[in-house]
Amino acid sequence: MRRRPVLPSHHDDMEKGGGKPASSRLCFLATLCAMFWVLIFYFHFAVVSNEPDSSAAQTAEVRINRARLKFPVPDGATRLDMPLAPPARSSEPPPSPPVERPKEEEEEEVKPAAGVRQQEALPKVLAASYPFERALKTAENKSDPCGGRYIYVHELPSRFNEDMLRECEKLSVWTNMCRFMSNDGLGPPLSDEEGVFSSTGWYGTNQFSVDVIFGNRMKQYECLTKDSSIAAAVFVPFYAGFDIARYLWGYNISTRDAASLDLVDWLMKKPEWNVMGGRDHFLVAGRITWDFRRLTEQESDWGSKLLFLPAAKNMSMLVVESSPWNSNDFGIPYPTYFHPAKDADVFLWQDRMRNLERPWLFSFAGAPRPGDPMSIRGQLIDQCRSSSVCKLLECDLGESKCHSPSTIMKMFQSSLFCLQPQGDSYTRRSAFDSMLAGCIPVFFHPGSAYVQYTWHLPKNYTRYSVFIPEDDVRSRNASIEERLKSIHPDVVKNMREEVINLIPRVIYADPRSKLETLKDAFDVSIEAIIKKVTKLRRDIIADREDKDFIEENSWKYSLLEDGQQTIGPHEWDPFFSKPKEKGGESSSSSAEVAKNSWKSEQRVQN
Repeated sequence: MRRRPVLPSHHDDMEKGGGKPASSRLCFLATLCAMFWVLIFYFHFAVVSNEPDSSAAQTAEVRINRARLKFPVPDGATRLDMPLAPPARSSEPPPSPPVERPKEEEEEEVKPAAGVRQQEALPKVLAASYPFERALKTAENKSDPCGGRYIYVHELPSRFNEDMLRECEKLSVWTNMCRFMSNDGLGPPLSDEEGVFSSTGWYGTNQFSVDVIFGNRMKQYECLTKDSSIAAAVFVPFYAGFDIARYLWGYNISTRDAASLDLVDWLMKKPEWNVMGGRDHFLVAGRITWDFRRLTEQESDWGSKLLFLPAAKNMSMLVVESSPWNSNDFGIPYPTYFHPAKDADVFLWQDRMRNLERPWLFSFAGAPRPGDPMSIRGQLIDQCRSSSVCKLLECDLGESKCHSPSTIMKMFQSSLFCLQPQGDSYTRRSAFDSMLAGCIPVFFHPGSAYVQYTWHLPKNYTRYSVFIPEDDVRSRNASIEERLKSIHPDVVKNMREEVINLIPRVIYADPRSKLETLKDAFDVSIEAIIKKVTKLRRDIIADREDKDFIEENSWKYSLLEDGQQTIGPHEWDPFFSKPKEKGGESSSSSAEVAKNSWKSEQRVQN
């Protein structure tokens, strides 16, 4: 007989559902389940929660959003969604697993490491938020002579510029401007019958022709670019001065404003405008600022409203006379008769002015203003007439020696000092003609030069000029002759040398050529615009724009030296404390200034 087995088979045990081995198996399964959940919790708290990239990315995203909110939106500009840095690519390797360290070592080392990582990565992310980043970086390329100096020029429709020149007979009410448009805006050549000029470079230039002269000089600029993303500034070749000159007399405000509104509409549709809302754009107008600052919509009010348009407030406008109370225009010199084609022409002229005999202590060329009770011209004429050391050239309606370039330049060349009171507005072309002749200008109002041409003339005005306040002349407490005689001869010599050295900076070279080493008025203006835009861009990135800027005190800011930030009371405050509306002179006074300027133009052209 076969023996029966002692232990039952596993199959029998499972069917019966009893016995000690089944209980042990259940314990084993429970243990596996517990270990699984321990691993899950360990992975969550030990790996995911300590992931450094997650924290850094969240921090960077918050800071980027804050930076985007702080990005200034200029008036008249459309808000842009600034581009952000791209997300991490899926192909990037995952972070290394954490290394277990003592707690003390972790507190000392992990936090600084994370901070360094964020500081290194964050600027790259933020820099991508500004579309002008590439333009700023060009200045870092030392091998590129145009780095940081590129200019992009808008290709405007011809109605904004060239069409005006084709109808040049309509650019002035009193004269045919066509002859002044010859030679790229320099006008007809001047003959040297009296031996006053040098052999080349002299032209009968109209004082309001800067629009076309500047535009033609821009065509010769060595750092033009078709790539606006690397441009340090954007030039708008709109002949604003010529445009308004056509319509100031006898036209309604709709006609006067039409081209300005059309221009702004055209610009704001361009991608270049959206980079900074036009704050990197600039244009040139060869007229005084009051021709573009109409304060009301009354037909009787003067000029256009170009400089009061919201979009135009963001642009920079270069004019021959700016407003002391507004920040969107800048003074550049009136054109003179001298337009050299090379450096040698300038050097020869400067040497000639140094060696001239100057028999007259001072001189004055101008007409009285009997209808203006505030004008001091009558007193200046009286003092000059009664002095044996003053040369007077009286100007009046019709033909006059004051309208002869050779007569004016000959008088200035024979004088040590040239009186330059206000014209019909603050400034007059005569100031630059006299400096071209090496004659030391005498100003009576700071608005005639000192707060106007801060790009081109030294801010320390005593280096090149004499200042006698108007009130001293009105009260007859100032003898011009005695004041000028009291200046030591050595000081006079130094001042005259300073004036002669300034000649290149206040003249416009021939637009068909370029000076080799000297910088003319065009070069100085371009450098100043680029510096202005570059500083603005860097201030935007650093979030350090002046939030307390007071536009009414714009003339004070223009006098600050590099590095200075704050303004305060100034000795010239009384000169600029006239009643003002909307940031400019009162409507009646600004309009009167502009109209008087046109009356002066009528005297010159007739």
